[in-house]
Amino acid sequence: MLPVLAIPVFCVATWVSALNDPSSDLPRFGQPLNNLTVSVGREAVFTCIVEGLGPYKVAWLRVDTQTILTIASHVITKNHRIAVTHSGHRLWSLHIKETRKTDSGWYMCQVNTDPMSSITGFLEVVVPPDILDYPTSTDMVVREGSNVTLRCAATGTPEPTVTWRREAGGTISLSNWQAGSIVGPELEITRITRLHMGPYLCIASNGVPPTVSKRILLTVHFQPMVWIENQLVGAYEGQTLTLECRSEAHPSPITYWTKPSNETIANDENYKVETIPKGLYEMTMKLVIKSVRAQDFGSFRCVATNSLGETDGKIKLYRIDKPPTTRRPGTRRESKKTWKIDHSHEKKAVGMKDEPMLKGDDTGDEQIDFQSATASTSFHRHLFTNFGITAITVIVAGGLST
Repeated sequence: MLPVLAIPVFCVATWVSALNDPSSDLPRFGQPLNNLTVSVGREAVFTCIVEGLGPYKVAWLRVDTQTILTIASHVITKNHRIAVTHSGHRLWSLHIKETRKTDSGWYMCQVNTDPMSSITGFLEVVVPPDILDYPTSTDMVVREGSNVTLRCAATGTPEPTVTWRREAGGTISLSNWQAGSIVGPELEITRITRLHMGPYLCIASNGVPPTVSKRILLTVHFQPMVWIENQLVGAYEGQTLTLECRSEAHPSPITYWTKPSNETIANDENYKVETIPKGLYEMTMKLVIKSVRAQDFGSFRCVATNSLGETDGKIKLYRIDKPPTTRRPGTRRESKKTWKIDHSHEKKAVGMKDEPMLKGDDTGDEQIDFQSATASTSFHRHLFTNFGITAITVIVAGGLST
């Protein structure tokens, strides 16, 4: 059975710490009671050092509720999370297990001297941030040009700070400025554009790990737009040609091409239609004409349509002459040509027309006639220059000329 204390037991009326005179026989506190900060769910331990306790008793109290928790080595409260330990009669510890946010407050170590002696310490139970499903915004779909407010509701102890960022990085564009991040529980965007489309992160932090975030996808709907770099294209029959349009739209549009006859083009032996997506709302529309025919001259249309509208672009294909086939001098095939001058001693040395010098492998190769068997050195230089020949030996009347 516990001894009866001589004073009103552990009255909370006197909070002040009384460090006793070392010269007296009364107990004294060895050091102040430390303040504690612990994460919710962890154990908090206050340690009270009492020098020269003698016949007196140590008790622990919860100050704000005026609740006696322990006396000596006995737990008085019915809270199963409270425990007391001691080392001899000098060191007394109060254990608060599985701390809750409601455990935050002032705690007192008290000795039943007359007058009563006590020291106090504060327990702060910190709570990591948490983002509430309500009223935090969910994924949103809006029309281009409208105003949007994204909300993020977070709890925690201390109160968390909410920061907005784009998931993919980059800046957030507001009405008159841009920033890499925005601090606050709300993100307001006026006159939203397609450039605002994408996932956003609301990040809550209060210095207590872990930091938490929520992903909110912002989708912007707008009708298709079409850009064409070359609206007028020249082609000749038989040519392979690629026509190209660039489109932006969301929701993703249905795309197709039409011929000059206004018929919709399908993939066949002469046409290939291809759509290449790029990013959230961009795409490139390609039409490959494998061999241009007479009926292909005219206006082709690239069309993009979604639930908000339809847009098209026109590319006019006009006829041009097929470029002549030219053979580049100095190629390997040219270098293999045989150069000959056929001359006869029966022919006159001067004024007689020789046989053509150039004999090609193919019909249609250029033919060069010498007007005189006594070709001049300047003509040789002209021949060398025009046909890429670095050295040639030509048989002329009266000897060899190089």
